[in-house]
Amino acid sequence: MSKYFKDVTTLEELRKQYRDLLKKYHPDNANGSTEATQEINAEYDRLFKVLKDRHESRSAGTNKEKEKTDFNHMKYDFSEDAKLREVLQKIITFEGINIEIIGCWLWVDGNTYAYRTALKEIGFKWAREKKKWYFHTEAFRKRSRKKLSMEDIRNYYGSTEVETDRAKRLKQA
Repeated sequence: MSKYFKDVTTLEELRKQYRDLLKKYHPDNANGSTEATQEINAEYDRLFKVLKDRHESRSAGTNKEKEKTDFNHMKYDFSEDAKLREVLQKIITFEGINIEIIGCWLWVDGNTYAYRTALKEIGFKWAREKKKWYFHTEAFRKRSRKKLSMEDIRNYYGSTEVETDRAKRLKQA
C-alpha cells in the first residue's frame, strides 16, 4: 500500500506521479517538508524496483528479436534513473522554465538566464543550435555525427513535459 502514489502500473506513470508529488511536497514549497520528500523517495524506490522487475520478467518471456525492438527502443537505462531524479529535484522549483524529459535526457528552456550558473553547476550544458540547456548522465555516448532536430529526438526517444507550478498557474488564469 502506498501513501503517496496511486494506481501506478507502469514506470511512466510512476515517473509522472513522482514529478507531481515532488513539486507539491518539496521542502521549498509552503506545504512541503523534508520528511514528506524522503517518504516519497523511499516509496518511489520501492515501486520502481517492483515495476522494473515486472517489466524485465515480461521482456524475458519474449523472443530476442521482439525484445530488441520493444525494450531497447525505449533507450532508457534504468540504473540512471536515480541521477535524473536528483537533478530534476534540484531544478523543479526554478520559476519560468520549461522542463522536458526526452529518453534519459533533461532539456530546459524558457527564462533560464537567471539560472545559468546553477544549471552549469548541476551539470547542464548549453545547446546553442537548439537554444536549450541539456543534462544527461555519463552513461550516454553519442555514436554518430548526425544532427537531429528536437522533433526528431522527441519522436525517437519519447518525450514528457514536466509541468511546473508556474505553468499550472498560467493555465488556470
